Amino acid sequence: MKKASLPAIAATAVLCFIFWLLLTGQLASLIAGEPSLEVLIAGCLVSIGVAAFSARFFIHEKPFFFFNPVRIFWLLVYCICIFPVELFKANWDVARRALSPGLPIDPGIVKIPVDLKSQYGQAMLADSITLTPGTIIMNTVEEDGKNYYYVHWINVASEDHEEAGQAIKGRLEKWAERIWE
Repeated sequence: MKKASLPAIAATAVLCFIFWLLLTGQLASLIAGEPSLEVLIAGCLVSIGVAAFSARFFIHEKPFFFFNPVRIFWLLVYCICIFPVELFKANWDVARRALSPGLPIDPGIVKIPVDLKSQYGQAMLADSITLTPGTIIMNTVEEDGKNYYYVHWINVASEDHEEAGQAIKGRLEKWAERIWE
Protein backbone atom coordinates (compact mmCIF):
# COMPACT_ATOMS: atom_id res chain seq x y z
CA MET A 1 0.00 0.00 0.00
CA LYS A 2 1.49 3.29 -1.02
CA LYS A 3 1.67 6.32 1.22
CA ALA A 4 -0.86 9.14 0.74
CA SER A 5 0.34 12.46 -0.64
CA LEU A 6 -0.15 15.71 1.24
CA PRO A 7 -2.84 16.93 -1.23
CA ALA A 8 -4.72 13.63 -0.78
CA ILE A 9 -4.60 14.05 3.01
CA ALA A 10 -5.78 17.66 2.70
CA ALA A 11 -8.69 16.72 0.41
CA THR A 12 -9.76 13.89 2.71
CA ALA A 13 -9.51 16.19 5.75
CA VAL A 14 -11.74 18.77 4.06
CA LEU A 15 -14.38 16.13 3.28
CA CYS A 16 -14.17 14.73 6.82
CA PHE A 17 -14.54 18.22 8.28
CA ILE A 18 -17.61 18.91 6.12
CA PHE A 19 -19.19 15.69 7.41
CA TRP A 20 -18.19 16.66 10.96
CA LEU A 21 -19.98 19.99 10.53
CA LEU A 22 -23.10 18.24 9.24
CA LEU A 23 -23.16 15.54 11.91
CA THR A 24 -22.57 17.86 14.87
CA GLY A 25 -24.95 20.58 13.71
CA GLN A 26 -22.14 23.11 13.53
CA LEU A 27 -22.94 24.04 9.94
CA ALA A 28 -26.17 25.67 11.10
CA SER A 29 -24.26 27.40 13.89
CA LEU A 30 -21.70 28.70 11.40
CA ILE A 31 -24.46 30.05 9.15
CA ALA A 32 -26.18 31.67 12.13
CA GLY A 33 -22.85 33.20 13.19
CA GLU A 34 -22.68 31.38 16.52
CA PRO A 35 -20.13 28.57 16.06
CA SER A 36 -18.62 26.74 19.01
CA LEU A 37 -14.89 27.30 18.70
CA GLU A 38 -14.04 24.23 20.78
CA VAL A 39 -16.17 21.94 18.61
CA LEU A 40 -14.71 23.41 15.41
CA ILE A 41 -11.14 22.91 16.64
CA ALA A 42 -11.91 19.36 17.78
CA GLY A 43 -13.52 18.63 14.40
CA CYS A 44 -10.53 20.02 12.55
CA LEU A 45 -8.07 17.94 14.58
CA VAL A 46 -10.12 14.75 14.27
CA SER A 47 -10.55 15.32 10.52
CA ILE A 48 -6.81 15.74 10.02
CA GLY A 49 -6.12 12.63 12.11
CA VAL A 50 -8.64 10.52 10.23
CA ALA A 51 -7.34 11.83 6.90
CA ALA A 52 -3.73 11.00 7.80
CA PHE A 53 -4.66 7.36 8.33
CA SER A 54 -7.32 6.90 5.66
CA ALA A 55 -6.45 9.12 2.66
CA ARG A 56 -4.45 6.37 0.99
CA PHE A 57 -7.60 4.23 0.85
CA PHE A 58 -9.89 6.93 -0.57
CA ILE A 59 -7.94 9.28 -2.80
CA HIS A 60 -5.90 7.73 -5.58
CA GLU A 61 -5.31 10.52 -8.05
CA LYS A 62 -6.28 14.18 -8.53
CA PRO A 63 -7.30 14.76 -4.90
CA PHE A 64 -9.18 18.03 -5.42
CA PHE A 65 -11.00 17.18 -8.65
CA PHE A 66 -14.29 16.70 -6.77
CA PHE A 67 -14.17 20.27 -5.45
CA ASN A 68 -15.57 21.54 -8.73
CA PRO A 69 -18.87 23.46 -8.50
CA VAL A 70 -20.23 21.82 -11.67
CA ARG A 71 -19.43 18.33 -10.37
CA ILE A 72 -21.04 19.12 -7.00
CA PHE A 73 -24.11 20.58 -8.76
CA TRP A 74 -24.62 17.39 -10.81
CA LEU A 75 -24.15 15.26 -7.68
CA LEU A 76 -26.85 17.25 -5.90
CA VAL A 77 -29.19 16.89 -8.90
CA TYR A 78 -28.54 13.14 -8.86
CA CYS A 79 -29.10 12.82 -5.09
CA ILE A 80 -32.22 14.99 -4.99
CA CYS A 81 -33.96 14.27 -8.32
CA ILE A 82 -32.61 11.25 -10.20
CA PHE A 83 -31.78 8.59 -7.59
CA PRO A 84 -34.98 9.03 -5.52
CA VAL A 85 -37.08 8.44 -8.65
CA GLU A 86 -35.14 5.27 -9.51
CA LEU A 87 -35.37 4.15 -5.88
CA PHE A 88 -39.14 4.67 -5.86
CA LYS A 89 -39.57 2.72 -9.11
CA ALA A 90 -37.53 -0.21 -7.77
CA ASN A 91 -39.41 -0.20 -4.45
CA TRP A 92 -42.72 -0.15 -6.30
CA ASP A 93 -41.67 -3.09 -8.49
CA VAL A 94 -40.52 -5.21 -5.53
CA ALA A 95 -43.63 -4.36 -3.51
CA ARG A 96 -45.88 -5.37 -6.44
CA ARG A 97 -44.02 -8.67 -6.78
CA ALA A 98 -44.27 -9.35 -3.05
CA LEU A 99 -47.97 -8.55 -2.85
CA SER A 100 -49.05 -10.15 -6.15
CA PRO A 101 -48.27 -13.86 -6.24
CA GLY A 102 -49.00 -13.98 -9.98
CA LEU A 103 -46.11 -11.68 -10.93
CA PRO A 104 -42.96 -13.53 -11.96
CA ILE A 105 -39.98 -13.83 -9.72
CA ASP A 106 -37.09 -15.44 -11.53
CA PRO A 107 -34.00 -14.62 -9.48
CA GLY A 108 -30.56 -15.10 -10.93
CA ILE A 109 -27.09 -13.72 -11.37
CA VAL A 110 -26.26 -11.74 -14.49
CA LYS A 111 -23.01 -10.25 -15.73
CA ILE A 112 -23.41 -6.69 -16.97
CA PRO A 113 -20.84 -4.41 -18.63
CA VAL A 114 -19.85 -1.11 -17.03
CA ASP A 115 -18.56 1.67 -19.25
CA LEU A 116 -17.26 3.91 -16.44
CA LYS A 117 -13.50 4.42 -16.15
CA SER A 118 -13.39 6.29 -12.84
CA GLN A 119 -13.22 4.18 -9.69
CA TYR A 120 -15.40 6.76 -7.96
CA GLY A 121 -18.01 6.47 -10.72
CA GLN A 122 -17.91 2.67 -10.59
CA ALA A 123 -18.34 2.74 -6.80
CA MET A 124 -21.24 5.18 -7.02
CA LEU A 125 -22.98 3.09 -9.69
CA ALA A 126 -22.46 -0.14 -7.72
CA ASP A 127 -23.80 1.49 -4.55
CA SER A 128 -26.79 2.96 -6.39
CA ILE A 129 -27.68 -0.40 -7.94
CA THR A 130 -27.31 -2.19 -4.61
CA LEU A 131 -29.42 0.41 -2.78
CA THR A 132 -32.33 -0.12 -5.16
CA PRO A 133 -34.41 -3.13 -4.09
CA GLY A 134 -34.31 -6.17 -6.32
CA THR A 135 -30.63 -5.94 -7.24
CA ILE A 136 -27.36 -6.52 -5.40
CA ILE A 137 -23.86 -6.16 -6.81
CA MET A 138 -22.07 -9.35 -5.86
CA ASN A 139 -18.71 -8.81 -7.51
CA THR A 140 -16.84 -6.50 -9.85
CA VAL A 141 -14.28 -7.80 -12.31
CA GLU A 142 -12.07 -6.51 -15.08
CA GLU A 143 -11.71 -8.76 -18.11
CA ASP A 144 -9.81 -7.79 -21.23
CA GLY A 145 -9.73 -4.13 -20.19
CA LYS A 146 -13.50 -3.93 -19.63
CA ASN A 147 -15.31 -3.75 -16.30
CA TYR A 148 -18.25 -5.97 -15.36
CA TYR A 149 -20.57 -6.33 -12.39
CA TYR A 150 -22.09 -9.61 -11.31
CA VAL A 151 -25.58 -8.68 -10.15
CA HIS A 152 -28.15 -10.75 -8.30
CA TRP A 153 -31.43 -9.69 -9.89
CA ILE A 154 -34.90 -10.46 -8.54
CA ASN A 155 -36.37 -11.11 -11.99
CA VAL A 156 -33.91 -11.94 -14.76
CA ALA A 157 -35.71 -10.48 -17.76
CA SER A 158 -32.79 -11.07 -20.13
CA GLU A 159 -29.61 -13.11 -20.04
CA ASP A 160 -27.99 -10.95 -22.73
CA HIS A 161 -25.27 -8.86 -21.05
CA GLU A 162 -26.16 -5.61 -22.84
CA GLU A 163 -29.95 -5.87 -22.40
CA ALA A 164 -29.63 -6.88 -18.75
CA GLY A 165 -27.20 -4.02 -18.20
CA GLN A 166 -29.60 -1.47 -19.66
CA ALA A 167 -32.49 -2.83 -17.58
CA ILE A 168 -30.50 -2.79 -14.34
CA LYS A 169 -28.42 0.37 -14.78
CA GLY A 170 -31.11 2.42 -16.46
CA ARG A 171 -29.98 6.04 -16.43
CA LEU A 172 -27.82 5.69 -13.32
CA GLU A 173 -24.64 4.98 -15.32
CA LYS A 174 -25.02 8.12 -17.46
CA TRP A 175 -25.39 10.23 -14.33
CA ALA A 176 -22.39 8.62 -12.66
CA GLU A 177 -20.42 9.39 -15.81
CA ARG A 178 -21.61 13.01 -15.80
CA ILE A 179 -20.54 13.43 -12.18
CA TRP A 180 -17.23 11.56 -12.08
CA GLU A 181 -15.72 11.62 -15.55
